[in-house]
Amino acid sequence: MSRILFEDGEALVIDKPGGLPIERPRKGGASLEDHLEALKLGFQRPPAPAHRIDTDTSGCLLLARNPRALKRFAAAFEARQVEKVYIGLVAGEVASEEGTIELSLSKISSASGGWKMIPAKKGKPSITHWRRLAVHRGLTAVEFRPLTGRTHQIRVHAAAGLGHALLGDPVYGRADPRAGRTMLHARALSLPRDGKPPITAVAPLPADFLALGIALDGADAPA
Repeated sequence: MSRILFEDGEALVIDKPGGLPIERPRKGGASLEDHLEALKLGFQRPPAPAHRIDTDTSGCLLLARNPRALKRFAAAFEARQVEKVYIGLVAGEVASEEGTIELSLSKISSASGGWKMIPAKKGKPSITHWRRLAVHRGLTAVEFRPLTGRTHQIRVHAAAGLGHALLGDPVYGRADPRAGRTMLHARALSLPRDGKPPITAVAPLPADFLALGIALDGADAPA
């Protein structure tokens, strides 16, 4: 299974591989559920995911070891107490060095195209801070720090806010032979706790990121 980045009596943070869904797909196939029994690691209960990241997204995923911890962690995400850092590879050269994207997002669906999120005045607010890390051969490595946790938030913010979709994103951009998935990586996660040290984890960049040859100096986790 994915490597364990953090472990204590109430939490695990794992490095989820890109392409592994958290929940079992309707059509069947592998999912995180196949690994939860092994992730008990001597505890009575299997851990449960405390939040969601897309199937294609690799990196930090927080699991709770018991229902009480799961409830606390969920409340922390809802209260925006969890600091999250993502690294995305954008299909284009971003000229600006940094900024903040604020868009209201709404879900739409159609019989032919399925569902997706779009910027809409009547949607739910979403905010992401970002900074450019590197530009290489028409690609830009961008650090994203989302303050809200809307569905597909970073994917929409890259396409609509930066003007360039994430490399390989088939919904908000297009498939690309250089990428076998939407190139987004949950680089780091930090969650404060009362009376205990914070939960902190950093997921190393996966092989498919490194294979594209972009040097990511400065793409460090939160302190």
